[in-house]
Formats: sequence, structure tokens, C-alpha cells
Amino acid sequence: MIRIVIADDHAIVREGLKRIFASVDDMEVAGEAADGTEVMQRVRESDFDVLVMDLSMPGRSGMELIKLVHGEKPKLRILVLSMHEELQYAVRAIKSGASGYLTKESAPTQLVQALRRVAAGGAFISAEVAEQLALGAMQGGAAPAHESLSDREFEVFRLLADGVSVTDIAADLKLSVKTVSTHKANLMQKMGLQNHSELIRYAIKHGVSEPLEP
Repeated sequence: MIRIVIADDHAIVREGLKRIFASVDDMEVAGEAADGTEVMQRVRESDFDVLVMDLSMPGRSGMELIKLVHGEKPKLRILVLSMHEELQYAVRAIKSGASGYLTKESAPTQLVQALRRVAAGGAFISAEVAEQLALGAMQGGAAPAHESLSDREFEVFRLLADGVSVTDIAADLKLSVKTVSTHKANLMQKMGLQNHSELIRYAIKHGVSEPLEP
């Protein structure tokens, strides 16, 4: 039996996932969590096989949370189920300690397949993600500028590219406006960007953000 903890801040998503897993003979939900704090409580207090987690939750989330969970229980398998497009986030998630990555648009059958593979000790990633991981391991490859960003800088970069203000980013990430402004200045310098328009153009070109509808 594969014991699963579901981590997502939306109750309707957790309920939907519980219904999917309840219909599968070899899976059972051992618990759920709505934020990063609850995730760490389940990790420390419960015995289970796979953590199915969203990247965006209140408090600690994303790559930071993956690293915390992996540091606490290195053998615990983590399957990321996210709304974010796969390539830009999956590589970072896998490098942080996740074993698989799916978008929430995936079919239930694919989710069950991914969960079984991850629980058995394998990985579940697309061919494109595997290629990016291989390229990153090769010497001499010219990586895109955004790959030099820290996980937090990348998170701020993505939100800026989506048109979120510094003030709203600070509120979303539970950071001060000053801290977010510092992250913005650092990422702009690392990427050689002069202004917000250049940031948006870069994000669209590299698939981090979609162009706005006219």
C-alpha cells in the first residue's frame, strides 16, 4: 500500500485528489496539509511514502519547502503537482530533491502512474526536463541568465514578469517590501536587465511568462 500525504492550500484540490486515490486499490491518503508548517508537521509526525505537494502555498513553499522536507527525511519521495508550466520549474524542483513533477492539467491516470513510479524509487519527468538536467550536467553549456538566480530570486522574477507589484509580492511571499526590492535589484543585475520592459520581454522569450492578451 502506498501511503500519501497531500499538500495544497486549496481544500477543493485536496478533496479531488483524495477521491482519485480512494479509487485506486494500492493507495491510501495518510494525511493532508494546507501550508508549509503543516507539511513539516506531517513529515515529522507521520509515517508515509509519498508527499504530493503544490509549489505555491502560504508560508514556506516551493523549492525551499522541498529542500526542508528532503533534509528532514531524505528517503521520502516527493511528487510536485503544480499549476506552473513544467520546464522552468521542474528542473529546479528535481535539483531541490523532488522525484517527479506534474502540472495540475495532467490526467488522473497519469498522476497515478507518476505516483507509482516515484513510490517505487523512480523518477517521473518529461523528456524535455531530462534533457535540461543532462545539459546542466555537461561542461561548457551556456545556460540562460535566469538559471543563475537563487530559488527566491527566481520566484520574485516570475511574479514580476506576471505583472505583480513589489508590494503584492511582499504580501504573497510574507517578506518585507525592502527584501523584495533587494531581490529585484539583484536579479536584474545578474541577468543584465535595465528595466521592467526588458524583464518582461526576457520572460516571454524564455517561456517563464505568457504574453498578455490584447
